[in-house]
Amino acid sequence: MRRAILLLGLCLSSFTAFAQQDYVPRYEGFAAYSYLTSPKLNLVERGFNAELGVNVNRWLTIGADYSIFTGHSDIFPQDLALALQAQLAAVVPPGVPIFLPFDSTTYTFAAGPQFSLRKFKWVTLFARPGLGGLHETANLKPNTPLTTAIVAQLAPSGKKTDLEFFYGAGGGFEINASKHIGVQATFDWVHTTLFQGFLNSSRNSLRISVGPTFRFGENVK
Repeated sequence: MRRAILLLGLCLSSFTAFAQQDYVPRYEGFAAYSYLTSPKLNLVERGFNAELGVNVNRWLTIGADYSIFTGHSDIFPQDLALALQAQLAAVVPPGVPIFLPFDSTTYTFAAGPQFSLRKFKWVTLFARPGLGGLHETANLKPNTPLTTAIVAQLAPSGKKTDLEFFYGAGGGFEINASKHIGVQATFDWVHTTLFQGFLNSSRNSLRISVGPTFRFGENVK
């Protein structure tokens, strides 16, 4: 029994040593293909996401995040603020379907902590709050004389631009392919209110990013 307990202890110790990550870099960078979806407007955008972080210790990272996306969708009367819906009802004949195409360019930027679990040699799990800003420009594309007249009244410049704070949460995992290179997947949900007075409500958005990570600097003790 004593020998069995000793053998079990050695096996567990060996497994723990194997599972622990020997190298935790001081700095980490991430560059990725990224996908942003906002179901409220049926808006899907694709673009680029970059992150840079400093590992304060083996479980806490302080970092910054930036992404840019482009996409397109349509605005329907029910998407507009109630006051604008009333204005439309006065000029659009009953039963006439109407929608307004638009092209969108969205920027996000955020900073804050990330909490990592490094108990496994080949993969790092992490979670983080989502706090930052979202800047979006919608270029309106009227496609009928009626929508052209509406855009001339509601947005004479032909576009709407807004910058708002967002909050949310995210997380993901990083596969440690080698000491200095990995592959990371992140999932971030955020909530924001853009174009107040033009659109009728806030929106939720989900960002998914997948790409390589680059790890460098001294080993964090």
